[in-house]
Amino acid sequence: MQTFDAIVLGMGAMGAAAAYQLAKRGVRVLGIDQYDPPHQRGSTHGETRITRIACGEGENYAPFARRSHEIWREVERELGIGPGALLTQNGMILIAGPKEQRGHGISAFLNRTFNIAANVGVPAERLSASDIRSRFPAFAVADDECAYLDQVSGFVRPEACVMAQLWLARRYGATTHTNEKVLQFEPSGDGVCVTTDKGEYRASRLIVTAGSWLPELMPDAAHHFKVQRQVLYWFAAKDEAQHACFAPARFPVFIWLIPSTQPIYGFPALGNLQDGIKIATEQELTTTDPKSVDWNVSTTERGEMYETYVRPFFPGLSGNCVRAEVCLYTNVDKGRFIIDRHPSMDKVIVASPCSGHGFKHSAAIGETLAQMVTGEQHLDISPFAFNPMA
Repeated sequence: MQTFDAIVLGMGAMGAAAAYQLAKRGVRVLGIDQYDPPHQRGSTHGETRITRIACGEGENYAPFARRSHEIWREVERELGIGPGALLTQNGMILIAGPKEQRGHGISAFLNRTFNIAANVGVPAERLSASDIRSRFPAFAVADDECAYLDQVSGFVRPEACVMAQLWLARRYGATTHTNEKVLQFEPSGDGVCVTTDKGEYRASRLIVTAGSWLPELMPDAAHHFKVQRQVLYWFAAKDEAQHACFAPARFPVFIWLIPSTQPIYGFPALGNLQDGIKIATEQELTTTDPKSVDWNVSTTERGEMYETYVRPFFPGLSGNCVRAEVCLYTNVDKGRFIIDRHPSMDKVIVASPCSGHGFKHSAAIGETLAQMVTGEQHLDISPFAFNPMA
């Protein structure tokens, strides 16, 4: 049986970051994934993810987002790939009307975001509907809508971030096993034994970053997690002039709390006219699991998305859906994360920081997980316990 200082189970957003940070510290680490990350069967794909330091979900997220920005820049420098290869800061606009709107289960999301921005030192503007139309004409806002805008937000590229960190992890000495499925883990002496479909491994510490497979691997804790199918869409602009309105310099990442329906969010154009503009919603009604989820996106789904969430709000986009992908959210109540020790195995650390807004924090969470293993000081994770204090 091979023995390591630490094993990381799942090498998506959080696992790749943890493996990199552990290996960088000289820890003998094994990373295991049932696929070959980055892959399209989890939550860490789809070209872009929004990053924002002022999070309406809570002020306690800001240190992780801010530190993640620093780490992305460090990785860009270390790889010599230049700023913007992983993180692009082209700003974020959060649009809402006068009725109370919710984001990730949080009420008054727009005002909370303004308040948190002030508390964590993020300069922000309040825009009227006419301001939005003047500065960002791609948005067809209503007269009674307003917006939050900051310039430090933007987007990260999930596949590139995972690849970069795994490459660095291996360069620092990490062992990675891909296309190997973990069957179980259990206490073994003063450590943990991990059994896969290809062998057994032992380590002093185990980090479980298995995303939507957490309920299967931790059935006693499955009630904490709700896995939901989400669909990402790319719609082509009507012509080159309209496509230009979605360029990163003219179109920030956005979250739009549209009335009486699901919020929508999206990104600037990253390619040519035929590559489309990415827009998505966050459905919270149905649950699934990785084994039974429908990975196909039907013509009906594409048409309904355009008619309900695209055509009324983005007149410059056509009904030509050039691409669609399914991803999985692993949600915790109120959009929370879980970063905590296993309820019955203190040598096991569990991280499920998804809930649809986890990637922006993943670099810092990976660092925090590594620091938990090595006994270093780390960012405050007390709000992210399995059962946090009220």
